[in-house]
Amino acid sequence: MLSRTLLTICLAIALTACSSAPSGNQKAPEQSSGAPAATPAETETGHVAFQKLYVVSRGWAPDTEPVRLESENYARHDSNDPALLGHGGKSALWRGVYASAARSSMKTYIWSGLTGPDAKPGITPGNEDPYSTSNTSTRTFQLVYFKTDSDAAFATAQKHGGAALLKKDPKMPVNYILDWDPRRSLLEWTVLYGESKNDPKLDVVVNATTGEFVRVEK
Repeated sequence: MLSRTLLTICLAIALTACSSAPSGNQKAPEQSSGAPAATPAETETGHVAFQKLYVVSRGWAPDTEPVRLESENYARHDSNDPALLGHGGKSALWRGVYASAARSSMKTYIWSGLTGPDAKPGITPGNEDPYSTSNTSTRTFQLVYFKTDSDAAFATAQKHGGAALLKKDPKMPVNYILDWDPRRSLLEWTVLYGESKNDPKLDVVVNATTGEFVRVEK
């Protein structure tokens, strides 16, 4: 009788142990690190950023006309995203200058898609600077001439030395400047390869109206 009782107790213990043990198909719940996922930076082509900045500039002065648009790309050795280096004609930071003849002033606006603790995404206005219609270095241009976007300018520049440079250095920054050339009466994209805009590895000029190659500066 005693042996039968012991057998019953042992069997009950064994069944309890089997039911509490996790099955081989079950996984332990993953623990959250508690850190929020990083928000990726937003990038835009020049024309998209230009339109956003232009609309805001019209709130400052209804007669504003564009003077200059330029990107601000830099080497991000911690990033594998070519768009953050300006490859493909996009940038996460665009700076536009718009002038008002009525106010004799021009104003800078910055569009940013950057994220992070020190980033200021969205549009940030700058200070006003003196403007004169007789100053050829700050000549405005008409919107009708702006028909070729920065991605098309990049594609053209790639065919004239850019592709070879990026093949050697995939993390080389590419920057873009859009402004009016008063000597040729031409709206131009200048595509700059390299860390420095003042001393680039390659400087390719593209017609911002037709998208045609104009020249290589360096």
